[in-house]
Amino acid sequence: MPSTPAKPARDNKNAAPPPPEPLRVAVADSHTHLDMQSGTVAEALEQAAAVGVDTLIQVGCDLAGSRWAAETAAAWPAIWATVALHPNEAPRIVHGDPGGGFQPAREAGGMAGLDAELAAIDELAALPQVRGVGETGLDYFRTGPDGTAAQQYSFRRHIEIAKRHGKALVIHDRDAHDDVLRILAEEGAPDTVVFHCYSGDADMARVCAERGYYLSFAGTVSYKSAQNLRDAVAVAPRDRLLVETDAPFLPPVPYRGRPNAPYLIPLTLRVMAAARGEEEDVLAAAVAANTARAFGY
Repeated sequence: MPSTPAKPARDNKNAAPPPPEPLRVAVADSHTHLDMQSGTVAEALEQAAAVGVDTLIQVGCDLAGSRWAAETAAAWPAIWATVALHPNEAPRIVHGDPGGGFQPAREAGGMAGLDAELAAIDELAALPQVRGVGETGLDYFRTGPDGTAAQQYSFRRHIEIAKRHGKALVIHDRDAHDDVLRILAEEGAPDTVVFHCYSGDADMARVCAERGYYLSFAGTVSYKSAQNLRDAVAVAPRDRLLVETDAPFLPPVPYRGRPNAPYLIPLTLRVMAAARGEEEDVLAAAVAANTARAFGY
């Protein structure tokens, strides 16, 4: 991976933010993408540990990334892996597209192509260092109606894989709350369900809590426009809360637009604690226990 990021600079929006004040009670980053970040794995772990983030959940989004997650978790005791095809991958595999962003172009593989990649994810899910199946789910923001069927088929298959291997199901839910909850109910949810980068409101948080799902909050909870997320944090049971970066995406305030990384977790956790009106250490202890319980480490 690339070398260490440049030192922070006030006039460089691409520079890494400075480290925040360390947490007194260590927590885990329940969802990160080290393969998309600058710097080495060793550097990311060192920077995170220095501020009280002692465990990272490395999340796979496609077959290559899932293999990398499993290999990396096998090599580093402080890292656990999840494996899956991201919701947006399913229609890309079935229909093909010209690529874009960090994703290369790919030819259409049809449903047979999707089934083949899901079979490979199934094999990875059996590995002991793999503690979750995800991120899977539904994303109606970028995928149009033509991709809905492939997404829903893939989601149902991931649910089955998670249940068969006894692993946590890590859900990506964007503009698809009703369908995600419906499909979980229709298929029968695994014992452990994690809503990554929770994006619903307080009412949905209550529904998730009733069903025993975990809600993982990212830097978006700190955004001025995200009162719905702070309301959800406030009403969610403490034993259902997780914290994440989704790095390198979604950095917390005041670093929107800058690269995100696991060492920025303290900023998000402090916003969550403020929204709940409780002590930082109390929430941190709960989040640490919740993450270990959800991912079984």
